[in-house]
Amino acid sequence: MARQKLSHIFTKIVFKPLRTNLFHIVLSAFFLTIGTAESYSQEKKNNSTSIPAEKQKDTATVNLADIVKPKDSTKQDTLKPKKGFLESKVKRKAVDYEKMDQKKKLLTLYNQAELYYEDFELKAGIIVMNYEKNEIYAGRIKDSLGNLTQRPVFKQGTNVIEPDSIRFNTKTKKALVWNSRSVQGEMSIKGEITKKENDSVYFIKNARITTSKDIDNPEYYFLARRLKLVPGKKAVVGITNMFIADVPTPIGIPFGFFPMSTDKKGASGLILPSPNDTNRQGFSLQNGGLYLALSDHYDLAILGDYYTNGSYAMRFESSYGKRYAFRGNVNVRFENQIQSERGFPDYSKATNYNIQWSHSQDTKSSPNSRFSASVNMGSSKYYQQSMNQANVGSALNNTLSSSISYSKTYNTMPQVNMSLTATHSQNTQTETINMTLPTFQGSVDRVFLFASEDETKKGFIKNMNIQYNLNAKNEITTNDSLFFKPQMFRDAKIGFQHTIPLSTNFKVFKYFSVTPSATYNEVWTMNTYEKRINPDTKKAEDYSVRGFDSYRTYNFSTGISTTIYGTFNFGEDKKIQAIRHLMKPSISYAYTPSFEKYYDTYDPDGTGTMQNEYTRFNGTVYGPPSKGNSNILSFNLNNTFEAKVTDKDSTKTEAKKVMLLNSLNFSTTYDVNADSMKLAPLRVSAGTVLFKDKMNINFAATLDPYALDNANKKIDMYNIENGGSLFRLSSANVTINYSFSSKDGSDQNDRTDPLKNQSLRNGGREDDLFGTARDLGDNRQSQFNDEDIEEAENNKSFYNAVLPWDIRLAYSLTYNNSARQNEITNNSLMASGNIDLTPRWKVGISTGYDFVQKGVTFTQFRFERDLLSWRMDFNWVPIGTYTSWGFFIGIKSSVLSDIKWDKRNQPDRTLR
Repeated sequence: MARQKLSHIFTKIVFKPLRTNLFHIVLSAFFLTIGTAESYSQEKKNNSTSIPAEKQKDTATVNLADIVKPKDSTKQDTLKPKKGFLESKVKRKAVDYEKMDQKKKLLTLYNQAELYYEDFELKAGIIVMNYEKNEIYAGRIKDSLGNLTQRPVFKQGTNVIEPDSIRFNTKTKKALVWNSRSVQGEMSIKGEITKKENDSVYFIKNARITTSKDIDNPEYYFLARRLKLVPGKKAVVGITNMFIADVPTPIGIPFGFFPMSTDKKGASGLILPSPNDTNRQGFSLQNGGLYLALSDHYDLAILGDYYTNGSYAMRFESSYGKRYAFRGNVNVRFENQIQSERGFPDYSKATNYNIQWSHSQDTKSSPNSRFSASVNMGSSKYYQQSMNQANVGSALNNTLSSSISYSKTYNTMPQVNMSLTATHSQNTQTETINMTLPTFQGSVDRVFLFASEDETKKGFIKNMNIQYNLNAKNEITTNDSLFFKPQMFRDAKIGFQHTIPLSTNFKVFKYFSVTPSATYNEVWTMNTYEKRINPDTKKAEDYSVRGFDSYRTYNFSTGISTTIYGTFNFGEDKKIQAIRHLMKPSISYAYTPSFEKYYDTYDPDGTGTMQNEYTRFNGTVYGPPSKGNSNILSFNLNNTFEAKVTDKDSTKTEAKKVMLLNSLNFSTTYDVNADSMKLAPLRVSAGTVLFKDKMNINFAATLDPYALDNANKKIDMYNIENGGSLFRLSSANVTINYSFSSKDGSDQNDRTDPLKNQSLRNGGREDDLFGTARDLGDNRQSQFNDEDIEEAENNKSFYNAVLPWDIRLAYSLTYNNSARQNEITNNSLMASGNIDLTPRWKVGISTGYDFVQKGVTFTQFRFERDLLSWRMDFNWVPIGTYTSWGFFIGIKSSVLSDIKWDKRNQPDRTLR
């Protein structure tokens, strides 16, 4: 290097005549020679730490003009300085050694070598850099057992390649890679030989494309003989066919295009339909369409079905969410169903639709306000007739319900609460729809009239407080045929209800709490009714009158209650040390005066005789005021039983408390103003939880004190006076639910979350007693949890086989004897269970038996197999109205979800 610099200087001196004296030339050459020698010595000394490209550049561009001052300052040196070998700083490290060969211009790093140069990073067992030719080689090294380890990892920008070895030119940016491994979104590519043309184009020979986690030993892959890869965008392939377990299959294509995206929001694309056939609709293509990844926060899937008999369906599905704020999904479904052929006697046609919306808000995002939505509305026969839903729980449900609500709390003094709610309730049997669009509820927290905020509230006066509540409602009652049509809104009922309660509480005789209250109500309504004679029928009928009207009422109530404790001690040395009985008796009285002034008489038949009474507020939102006064006495007794038992753990010094009976309630009322049968039936209810909260038992019975005559009609005579017992059992019911598993409710949150539970979102049950709900247009649903699979596979103990399971039992018994029927109207047992035969095999069953009808109820068998990158499931309903089966096998990854086989036999639908 020093010789080159001296030669460069000599050339300038000899062949570039300078206008200076000989003394200056010799002196300049002498000092320059000393400087270059020192630079070379310093460079030799530091070659084990770095290659100083800047120093090379500095020493190579030394100009004599900086040392020798020429006589003619206009004369300039036009010789360009020589460019250094490296374009940027080199950072590197290695565990065993770093070797610099100045003669061959080689830098060698060995064992856990790392090299950082320009815009790329390289890690490998061995790295050799030729900084004269601008080439880098990286490969593996052998460990103490002779195995090749420390595979190279080459990273440039967002692209990462993990080959067996790589050769890379830092100047041309071209590379030659052997057995490269690259991940592009959900897909992995392993190439036998890869040529890197530039930063955005790679050519690969014998490339394996797969979504398997194990890229070296995938359970399946597509072998492309030639592949052009544009990272993050696309992969264009030549002749390609599928291999399963390294066995070639006839499934192949002459050329193809694979979208590659590293964007987390996914990529838009086509969804291929699945062929199928049914007895009534013929052959079909189902669930084909378009998926649009619109942003990081929401997407849209447009799906459609077409049947050869003319039936078709459309679906729009969208999921959205923002982390730590909210999440939800929207589904809109429409089906035009035709059965049989026109002209045949069984020909029928129906149009059904369904709208679903689920929205939940993170409670931490806005503590003082909350918005939620749970919408399930549409045609009453949708779930019974849908061509793309398999949901028996929803089909058997007689009610579709929806609720959209927004609530906000104002932390003022006093506190103000506000809520706005829209509700929908639809009976699928009668097709009647009740809606409130919307309901406004506002309230002002209680204000103590005679006590300050921080003052202790004791006594009748100090505890006296007042509140204000406002309820406004726009109520609509309609049916399926008029839903969202103009007439539906014309029949709306609008009203406002103002309520001002005044209450207090105080103690009497130290142990009794008394709570008197008085309430003022004022109702505003935007429509009333009046009686008019219909000229055609000559009878009085109700006619709606638009306009503002109002009425005011008030009532008074008081109650007295106490708490009684009783303990039965058996001794601390006993297993049951004590039983505690808690009783809460209460007596309340309510009085409402008569408001006859709001009632009028009318002529029912046009004869002029005013004999019948009516009120113009009949049929309004909040109903009419009471005509007669009301005097009601209510009695209630609530009991709980708790035991104190010796803990099995001898290290614990305190006894364990066990709840024996959560509640045992007795309640009845006495009507002071009634002319007969003043005493209402006694209602008895009880409930308890056993076996560590796994079994719930609930019991209810109605005991009537009055007797029946020979015609089985209730008479004003006590049953005991008629020769019977004190009470007559008129009805009773018992329900028992028992749920237990090898795990303690790990999936309970998923079952109660409408966003994750398809059956619950469709209005069905949260459990699987009526089978699992299936959206036939979404085959991504799976019973498997990746964390559970990993945990089970990590358990290698031979003698400790883990077979996760869960069982649910539900028993229901209903007895009716209101008119001496003495019959059991319902007696059924339902059961469901799931078991993991292996970490990747699940088997489930849902069934039941009706002891009244003496037959097996709905039964479903479920089988699912997790095949690593694939998923297979089989569902079978062998008996009943919903007899059907379905088989599916396909790739789990959304990128290749169209590679599947989906075959099913749906139950025949009867359109009514």
